[in-house]
Amino acid sequence: MKKIMPYIVIAILVLVIVTVFLSLAKVQHMVVIKEGNLKKLPLTMQVHKFQDSFCGMVIDDLDYASQVIAPDGRTWFFHDHGDFVQWLEDKEFKDSAIIWVTSRDTHKWIDAKKAYYSLNETTPMGFGFGAYAQKKDGMIDFDTMRLKVLRGETLKNPKIRKQILGK
Repeated sequence: MKKIMPYIVIAILVLVIVTVFLSLAKVQHMVVIKEGNLKKLPLTMQVHKFQDSFCGMVIDDLDYASQVIAPDGRTWFFHDHGDFVQWLEDKEFKDSAIIWVTSRDTHKWIDAKKAYYSLNETTPMGFGFGAYAQKKDGMIDFDTMRLKVLRGETLKNPKIRKQILGK
């Protein structure tokens, strides 16, 4: 029995390793980045198949989705506009990036830099900014939204939350 025991242990280890590899092969791979978007147009996104490039969460709703495209055509995906602002801040291409956001009023992709942003929405990561094609009272432009995210002046901040929502 002592002579057989090492062979049994090795066989069990091989079986475990094979099982792990087979189970990993069946796991659905999430899209975090796509290359080759040289036209720099928004790519079609599917819920539960894309992953936020900043926080890593699965994108399960496209209402606040955004895409950032680098000059070389690499495209990253986000489920809250505050995420793309924070993620993009230290990238060398931050000023030349093309950014698309989903519009809450038209339900189409629009240029993030031309969009207007509400301050009080329930967004996936709690920043509170919804993008709109048409400006309404109380909305802010892209540069103001970006500054507010970078300064922490979002609904994630309890003081700002109380100012905007009264709670």
